[in-house]
Amino acid sequence: MANDPVNPVSQARLHELALQRMNCGVFAVDRDYRIKIWNGFMATRSGVGADKALDQSLFELFPELPVAWLKKKLQTVFQLRIDAFTSWEHRPYLFRFPHDRPITSDLDWMQQDCGFFPLVENNEVIAVCVTITEVTDLAIAQRARDKAVAALREASIRDGLTGIANRRHAEERLAEEFARFRRSGRVLSVLIFDLDHFKRINDHYGHPAGDAVLRAVATTVDDLMREQDLLARYGGEEFIAMLPETPLDAAATLGERIRSAIASSPVSHGGAWIPVSASIGVAEAGGAVSTPDQLVKLADQALYRAKAKGRNRLIVANAA
Repeated sequence: MANDPVNPVSQARLHELALQRMNCGVFAVDRDYRIKIWNGFMATRSGVGADKALDQSLFELFPELPVAWLKKKLQTVFQLRIDAFTSWEHRPYLFRFPHDRPITSDLDWMQQDCGFFPLVENNEVIAVCVTITEVTDLAIAQRARDKAVAALREASIRDGLTGIANRRHAEERLAEEFARFRRSGRVLSVLIFDLDHFKRINDHYGHPAGDAVLRAVATTVDDLMREQDLLARYGGEEFIAMLPETPLDAAATLGERIRSAIASSPVSHGGAWIPVSASIGVAEAGGAVSTPDQLVKLADQALYRAKAKGRNRLIVANAA
């Protein structure tokens, strides 16, 4: 027995059915920004059905849209008759649609890629069609990668014991600041200090106590730094402070504050109070100092003179 004939379906109807089932948003507006197409994705995500959306003003129906930006985007397509695109990386979303990753993501709204293309009839753009593709999973993955890269970057510039900058990062920053000093002529000073008799601390109290001292000193001194300054662990018990926009006398004043703060802050560890002091050398860029290495060397020489004079003191480079 022959099968019953299937009622023919018009091509227009097939297009409509496909449009409604698409797993992306599709809508179109005319030159007055009235909605002419509104597919099932848009209806479901917005809560506004096609019966309420069609022929309505897009911006009256959705006042939270970025009106100025979206109008400019649409007008460009109308006037130039070219396709356009915007990525979630530049504008995270167009519509405030919910996503289904509320637990695994801190994103407030569905992340969206948006395409814009002209609908042309008789050589005239009669509407602009906009497609919205959800890329929330991609955005979550990218944010996770960015956080991982940032964490790796942070770990690469930090000293593992004290949490302040490490020597490599200090040298990179000093090279940058020295180049800026050479270009602008602005002042730049460095301060190097070394904990006195640190080996005795390790020998008498143990290496965990020595580590505790290093961490405590780093915290004490870092609290005295300005935002633009950089404190780094330069060696075992040696630290360097880079001080942009700081003349020699101001650097020496800060150095005395550091010396005093360290000397007046014994470190508690294992039931004992460990006395700590530091010797400090200070130097300023300029004169015969033509490289970052020379600046560090000058401060280092002042540091060793401070040690030679009895420790727990500050010496300014080239000073008596």
